[in-house]
Amino acid sequence: MFVHQIDPVLAEIGGVYIWYYGLSYTLGFLGVFLWVRLNHRRFGLSQAAAYDAAIFLALGVLVGGRLVEVVFYEWSFYVRHLHLVPAFWLGGMATHGILLGTVLACWAYAHFYKRPFLAVTDVLVVPGALIMGLGRLGNFVDGQIIGAPTEVWWGVVFPGMEGARHPVVLYDGIKNLLLIPLLIWLRRLDLPNGVVTAHFIFWYGFLRIFVDLFRDYRVDFLGLGPGQYFNIGMALAGVLLFIWAKRRDDIGAAAPGSNVRGDHTLTGNRQRWRRPVFAFLLLFPLVIPSDWTQDVPARYGERHAGLKHSLFYPAIPERAPEK
Repeated sequence: MFVHQIDPVLAEIGGVYIWYYGLSYTLGFLGVFLWVRLNHRRFGLSQAAAYDAAIFLALGVLVGGRLVEVVFYEWSFYVRHLHLVPAFWLGGMATHGILLGTVLACWAYAHFYKRPFLAVTDVLVVPGALIMGLGRLGNFVDGQIIGAPTEVWWGVVFPGMEGARHPVVLYDGIKNLLLIPLLIWLRRLDLPNGVVTAHFIFWYGFLRIFVDLFRDYRVDFLGLGPGQYFNIGMALAGVLLFIWAKRRDDIGAAAPGSNVRGDHTLTGNRQRWRRPVFAFLLLFPLVIPSDWTQDVPARYGERHAGLKHSLFYPAIPERAPEK
């Protein structure tokens, strides 16, 4: 059995905490940039498109994840503390919001570059799977998302929990990372726009159905957990998109290099604003903990006892997210 004693704080700089959870987003956004930058010619995009892809996706992930967390999971707290809604450093990002934000970011990116929406999603689902996988590893470092009790040798004893539990968040993270080679292989085939995206949606939802069987949460209608309806819905949506894309394989096809909005070479003013914005979006997530790590002092001892009483982490009433 593994006893979880991982400190979720990576470092402290001037009273500001750097979190492993936030690092997972930073690495994911960097992965988006490198993926598009290394393959921009094959995708028919300019070099500047790599910066734009990372910027669009990062904004979608951060804004979507935060807003869904606030509105759907913690509204009872934030309705009384509206000034804390933008306080990412107090923790709280919703997976469903991240997915929604990613879809909206892909739509905005496709509109800006005048490219078919599904052609863009086929490109970005690869680094998208990386972000989802790294995010789950960040959840594990936090000791977040507890699995059902188990006696298997790889069971984990999480902080504040009795007995070993399935490291279900690791199962989900590994599942997401294993989708990457599949998606890369599919990208190399001559497939209609949307087929790669359909595979991602289907396999993400379908495989998570089995992962969530080991999760410890309430059951609702038909004995299913609340997330299982979402998983089943994603799997069905992936099948429907696959059928639609195969039947409409002549829609939205674009030859490599066509429909690119101008020659966005990284020179002059065009280069100046992209790099600092991208750098900010890489550094900013480092200060984001999960909603679980908001109570670090209670679980990790005196080292972080002053967490909620510094200038950057003002003392606030306790909140208990219902997920």
